[in-house]
Amino acid sequence: MRKDSFLQLINTPWKMRLYLWGKLPAAAFMGIRVLQCSEEQATVQLPYGWRSQNPFRSIYFAAQCAAGELSTGLLGLAALQGKPPVSMLVLNVEAAFLKKAATTLRFICLDGAKVESVVQNALKGDVAQTIRMESIGYLPDGTEAARVWITWSFKKKQ
Repeated sequence: MRKDSFLQLINTPWKMRLYLWGKLPAAAFMGIRVLQCSEEQATVQLPYGWRSQNPFRSIYFAAQCAAGELSTGLLGLAALQGKPPVSMLVLNVEAAFLKKAATTLRFICLDGAKVESVVQNALKGDVAQTIRMESIGYLPDGTEAARVWITWSFKKKQ
C-alpha cells in the first residue's frame, strides 16, 4: 500500500474503528481513537470511562500504555508502506505517570522522521534496527499526565 493511501485509511474514523476491532480489539474496547496521523506525528485519544478505568477512579496504566503504543506504532506502520517487507516488534515498554488521569487523554508522538530513518537503515542490512519512541499523554487543559516510551525493532525480512 502507498503511504498516502495508508494515511487516508487510518485518518478515516469508521475504517480505523474496523481495523482496531479486527487487529487490536482491546484498544477498540477501551475506546481508543485515532484523531490524526501524518508522516511526522500521530495523535490518539483515550477516553476515561468504565472500559479504561482502574479501581482508583483514574485511567488504568495498561490503557495508557496501549494508547502510547498505538500512537508510536502508527508512525512505524506508515514508514513501512510501499517498502519491501520489514518485521516490526515491540522490545520494551516504559512509562511515567505524572498526574492522575480522571478524564480523556490525548497521546501525541512526534517521532515520524526518526522512525523513517530507522526503517531505511533496516532495509540496508540484515541487522535489526531499534528506536525508542516517545508518546506524551495530555489532559484536556494541556497538562502532561503521562509519558510512554516504546522501543521498536525493525528488521528486513529474509
